[in-house]
Amino acid sequence: MDDVIRRRALVHGTVQGVGYRFSTEGEADRLGVDGFVRNRADGTVEVEAEGTPEAVGMLLAWLEEGPAGSVVERVDVEELAPTGEGGFETRR
Repeated sequence: MDDVIRRRALVHGTVQGVGYRFSTEGEADRLGVDGFVRNRADGTVEVEAEGTPEAVGMLLAWLEEGPAGSVVERVDVEELAPTGEGGFETRR
């Protein structure tokens, strides 16, 4: 079995009000990644993703593009310890 990793990504740009969280949840579900996505007060979107290195890497690459209508300026990624939470959700 592959190791499990967790990453936090802060997505900067035009990423609120464009379906970014909804699309991220759909992509995470498709890839089998656990975690959450939420808007932050500073206009960024925060994503925590946990799963195999391959699946998390694919989600992080997708975050760089985002859904149609978003304009991603940059994605800051940091390493976190896996928590073992299951599923992926949109948080307020």
